[in-house]
Amino acid sequence: MRLRPPSAVMPAVMAALIPALFASTPALAQAPAQKGPVWKAAAAARPAQLATLEKLVNIDSGTGDKVSGQKASEFVAAELRALGMSVELVPAELPTLPDNVVATLTGTGKGRILMIAHTDTVFGPGTVAKRPFRMDETRAYGPGVSDEKGGVVEGIFAIKLLRQLNFTNFAKITFLVETSEEGGSPGTRALIAKLLTDADVELNLEPGDSPDRLTVWRKGSNGFTIAVKGRPAHAGVAPQDGRNAALELIHQIQLADPLPKTGDGVTANLTLMNAGSRYNIIPEDASATINVRIRTKAQGDDVDALFRRNAQTTIIPDTQVSITRAISFPPLPDNAATDSLADRAERIYAAAGLKITRGGNGGASESALAHEAGVAALDGLGPVGGGFHSELEYLELSSLTPRLYLLTSLIMELGKTPPARGQ
Repeated sequence: MRLRPPSAVMPAVMAALIPALFASTPALAQAPAQKGPVWKAAAAARPAQLATLEKLVNIDSGTGDKVSGQKASEFVAAELRALGMSVELVPAELPTLPDNVVATLTGTGKGRILMIAHTDTVFGPGTVAKRPFRMDETRAYGPGVSDEKGGVVEGIFAIKLLRQLNFTNFAKITFLVETSEEGGSPGTRALIAKLLTDADVELNLEPGDSPDRLTVWRKGSNGFTIAVKGRPAHAGVAPQDGRNAALELIHQIQLADPLPKTGDGVTANLTLMNAGSRYNIIPEDASATINVRIRTKAQGDDVDALFRRNAQTTIIPDTQVSITRAISFPPLPDNAATDSLADRAERIYAAAGLKITRGGNGGASESALAHEAGVAALDGLGPVGGGFHSELEYLELSSLTPRLYLLTSLIMELGKTPPARGQ
């Protein structure tokens, strides 16, 4: 067999490797040959961005884990101080939560931009030790890697790019990194309301949806707790004297069962349930929480009325049923101000030879609060991810550079020409 010289072999090898390389990074592969300075800076930042993401993901910060959550806040604060931002660690509005981070940067332009992200996750202490940050050829994994530490790090690096490019054509950039979003932001509500009074636009760094989509609407989140009071009795000697609260709870859950479990409209899903105190006592107390997602506030009121009507119908005599409603976030409805921001994002992406779409999902966020305050809001600006709130959570590595380019470019455009409040 005759061997070809290396000079002849290498072009053939490269020709085979290049398509495979870009097959794992579809978003980057679509970029045009001529890239602007923002794109080039975003691409150059990729190794440092991944290194910072690994460090942040490897800090446990589940909602309510004050000690570890504080470490995450202090890590973010240090990163932002190093970029020349004025940084304040603001105590949460509940003493059981870690500090929120508020970082500001003043410029010479018009737009007042508020970015919001969160470091809290749904995972408990010790999760990082079991499954720390890792990557394969296409994805990064780890607790909170997309929801929402990928967005936090993207926000940090957007500021870094602005500093590198000497861009100051904005009035003020405020970056809020909060610590209780997964619980409905109970430690941040007043702070968010205050920051919104001094903002023209809110950019939310929740993850983008696959394959590359902005979030222009979100459902609101309500928690309905059904509590049943029965009567205890010895389960073996005199069970007939008891009034089984657990059985009545099951009945109430069955009455709610016709509500949809999935889809773009109202959904209602059982998430918590508790009954009884000992295995040999007829349960005196039982409760369940149903998480209800809504597109309009009126839908939440309708579900509330349904549960209260159901509570009037019991099958276990002498049991009492009560309903408690906890409103987490209101919905972010379809609206012209968000659509206008999405139009800008699409134009920015198109300038890089990319295409982004828009849609919505059942996840709630702070953007709904911005909308209600009359501030234009655009959501889902973080890196694309999936598997949220599970061990399968991932971040698409191919989205890092395009999404950092988009966020940085949006800040630059909005700094120059911000939307009018209320529009």
